[in-house]
This record gives sequence, C-alpha cells and structure tokens, in this order.
Amino acid sequence: MHAFRDVDYDRYTITKEYDPDVESIRQRDMIKSAAALVKSKKEQLGRDITACVVTFGCQMNSRDSEKISGVLLSCGISLTEDENADIVIYNTCTVRDNANQRVYGRLGNLGVMKKKNPDKKIVLCGCMVQETAVIEKLRESYSFVDMIFGTHNIYKFPELLVRLLQEDKMIVDVWKKTDSIVEDLPTVRKYPFKSGVNIMFGCDNFCSYCIVPYVRGRERSRKSSEILDEVRRLSESGVSEVMLLGQNVNSYGRGLEGEISFPGLLREVEKIDGIRRIRFMTSHPKDLSDELIDVMASSDKICSHLHLPVQSGSDKVLEMMNRKYSRESYLKLVGKLRKAMPDLSITTDIIVGFPGEEEADIDDTVSLVHEAAYDNAFTFIYSKRAGTPASNYPATLSDEQISSGFNKVLAAVQEEARKNVARFAGRTMEVLVEEVNEKDKEYMTGRLSGNVLVHFKGDASLTGSYLKVKLVENKGFYYIGERV
Repeated sequence: MHAFRDVDYDRYTITKEYDPDVESIRQRDMIKSAAALVKSKKEQLGRDITACVVTFGCQMNSRDSEKISGVLLSCGISLTEDENADIVIYNTCTVRDNANQRVYGRLGNLGVMKKKNPDKKIVLCGCMVQETAVIEKLRESYSFVDMIFGTHNIYKFPELLVRLLQEDKMIVDVWKKTDSIVEDLPTVRKYPFKSGVNIMFGCDNFCSYCIVPYVRGRERSRKSSEILDEVRRLSESGVSEVMLLGQNVNSYGRGLEGEISFPGLLREVEKIDGIRRIRFMTSHPKDLSDELIDVMASSDKICSHLHLPVQSGSDKVLEMMNRKYSRESYLKLVGKLRKAMPDLSITTDIIVGFPGEEEADIDDTVSLVHEAAYDNAFTFIYSKRAGTPASNYPATLSDEQISSGFNKVLAAVQEEARKNVARFAGRTMEVLVEEVNEKDKEYMTGRLSGNVLVHFKGDASLTGSYLKVKLVENKGFYYIGERV
C-alpha cells in the first residue's frame, strides 16, 4: 500500500471499482472537501468547530476512535472532552446490554443539549448500531440523532462527515457485512509512544452468548506486509510498544493464501528496530499453539502478559457456550504456559449466571480460578443479547443466586491476584512510563511487561521512557516503587 506522503492525490482519478489503495485516496479527497466546509463554517461563526469523541468498549473500539479523531483533526476540527461540542460522536459497544443502556441514557442528555442548540450534530457508530433493533429504536425514540454508521464502513467516515456537514436529515449508513479492509487513514494516538495495530477483524467462533460475530462480521485478516509497514511507520514516529489487535489473534492469517501464521507475524514484528514491547489480544484458548508458546518464551520483546478468556470452569457450561475446549484442556494449556514462562501474567474473562448454569458450576469456576492462579480477571454477570443462541436458553438461577455466585468468583479472583502481584515485591524491573499519576502529581505511573501498574516519584519529562524501578510497597494490585 502506498504511504500517503508518497502520493500526489490530485493526480488520481477515482473509479467505481473497489480497491483499498484507491478507496483510501478517495477518502483523503473527502477530507479535503470536509476541510473546506469546516473552514467556511469557522469563518461564518468566527470561532473553531469542536468535536467530542466518546469511546465505549474494547481496544478495537479505542483504535477506531483514534481513526475518527484523526480524520476530524485533518479536517480542521478541534477535539475536546466536553459534550457541549458542535459534534458529539459515540463509538458504541454492545457486548453487554448495560453498555446499550448507558448510551441511551447519555443520548437523552444530548437531546436536551440539541434543543438548546439545533445546529449540534450527534453521531452514533460502532457495534451497537449493527443491531437492527437498535436502528429502529433510534429512528423512533431518538430521531434527533444526525448520523449512524457501523463497524464495517468506518473507513468511509471522511465521506460521511461531508454529508453530516451538508445534510439536515438523519443519515444511516450501516452495512451488514464487508470483505474490505482500509486502514491507511489519519489517526490520533492517546499515547505518542504506544499504539494498537489492527491485524484482523471479526470472529468465526460463534460462542452462544456473544454478539460480536454478528456485529463485527466473519474473520478477515490484513496482509502481513501491510501490518509490518504500519508498525515500521509507527516506530519511525516514536512508538516503542505496539499491541496487535483482533477478536482472536491466534487464528490470524486463515483465509489469506500464502500468509504467515500469528507466531510468524510476531517474529517479523520483533525484527523491527525501535519496537521494544509487543502485546496482543485477544487469544482464544482453542487456537493457542505450541509454536506461539515457543515464540513468546524465546522473545525479549513480547510482553510477559497473556489475556486468555476462560468464561467458565464447568465443562457443562463451556459446552453450552460453544467454547470448543474443556476445563482439563484449558488448565493443561495454562500449565504449559507457566512451565515455559514462570513469570507470565495470565488474565482472563469470566461470565457468571449463564442460562443453564447451576451453583455447582459456579463452584467449578471458583476452583478453576484457584488452579489457574490468575493475575486478574474481568468478571461479568451474563447479559442476554438478542439474536444469539443463548438468548433462548432458560435461566436456572435466581438473581440472588447469581449475585452470590458472582461475589464468590470475584473473591477468588482477588485472592489469587493479590498473591500473584506480591511475587514481584522487592525486585527491580523495567517500567514503561505512561503518564502523570491522576491522584498525586508528584508521582508518575508506569507499567511492567506483565501489565502491573507501578507508581513512583518523577515528573512528566519521563513520559515514554523505560526505567528501572524497585518495587518497594505492594498495594495489592499495584506497586509503589523507587527509581534505581
């Protein structure tokens, strides 16, 4: 793919035939058009045009928001965290129903703002709007929303922005699916020294509780050459840590003829000068290979942290969830990982209250948490998602039983996490300094390779550097340290 700085866009004639290179150039032309509209609007108002981008959900949503923000800035629009902005964009998540409800609640507040300022533009994008029922609800109850677009056509945002600036009707541009991948557009990173890199999109696993394959589509991998070019450009711009992103990175490359595997991709990223840390997520246990373990164990750059969602410790529930592995095989995999990398931090996702789950199944999950000895876990109560197979399964536990079971699992996670974090006490370890501590400006906050946070005295000039820090005081889930 051409690097934008090497292309004379004015010389291109855009054809209707889809091509990633040509489409990205077409969207760059749309940025020019949007910039002209923004300039005219600024002159008319005598002030800047502002936009607020609010992100709900996962790292992939955060990466999408970076693209949206990059386009806005390229068009001359100023970014703010204030929702009184001229344009407010909600990049939504729909993994759990409470995520949808949060958006609806906040939309109500935006509706009040819009009554006072009819020129305000409100945009919804992301996973939530890939659901037909959501579109219908927005049309009926939130007709003040100006534009809706989904996960498959985010690369069209420059074109959609032109329409937003010109049209007064609700714009809905949501695709059911796509095979297209266009990544080469402007982005704004939260951190100048680290960045996410999309390596694939969608999911083919169809876990019975999960809406992701329906809203993100089937698996589509980017060409490794494009990924490596992006990482090289990031390194040249000062990025030293990359996180490779996908719903299931372990299945990277399937469906692309002659493409390398995920372990092969990691080996190639390791070779890029300037990259000191490599992270990735998320890994599905059924696809985690011995080759990947070997690559991780032999690497000086791949971080000693693996997020390995288990969801349940009960074979019965795992089968109902369509997870395609057993409790025994999962724990065997954890054993392999810990043998190869004794310092590896393993985190996970757990669902409590899955329909059909009984109290004995929750007890199985509690015992698995202790056997796997997680460094931390994201623990959730099951959220029914319309359109998934599990939404038709009958519930077996009362709300009180689910709440009690959730608390038991959470207590086990916290017990193991405290024990595991404590193993680093007194050691001197390398920290990537990320930001000034939010609670005490005399301290900086950094992160170990294993993802544990460390707070130590310092100033903002240290941001983005790698320092040796002695872990002095264990606070349960983080450390107070001293520079060495």
